[in-house]
Amino acid sequence: MTVDYDTLTKTIVALTAGETDQVALMATIACEVHHADDRFDWTGFYRVTDPGILKIGPYQGGHGCLVIPFGRGVCGAAARTGKVQLVTDVHAFPGHIACASSTQSELVLPVRNASGEVIAVFDIDSDQPDAFTDEDAEKLSAILSKAFSGELRGA
Repeated sequence: MTVDYDTLTKTIVALTAGETDQVALMATIACEVHHADDRFDWTGFYRVTDPGILKIGPYQGGHGCLVIPFGRGVCGAAARTGKVQLVTDVHAFPGHIACASSTQSELVLPVRNASGEVIAVFDIDSDQPDAFTDEDAEKLSAILSKAFSGELRGA
């Protein structure tokens, strides 16, 4: 099974239209994305809870790390730089945090609020090497932008 981004986007828009609670948005998006593609082994959010600190938020899959400093791992890099991290081989990523030994590749996207501040990162792990594409990053970034920028609040 591979993700159908048109259907996924429409489903998430329908489920989250008008929702303003960030945790509710995160829970719904994590669930829908996780079940949209067999490549997605762990799917979830790490929220910025203090300066330089991410804490686990809603997710699907096995246990995740509870706290990740901005200075560590793929999630920390996405939060620190505000840039998408598409990692084909996590074992080659300096400072990678192995929350799950099965993870082979990872895609982490910064999540911004309407003011453009990074409020979280959306982390997708795969037990397959080189599992993610630029299209995954682009389409998922668009979904996150729509959901967390406030665009869906009046829909």
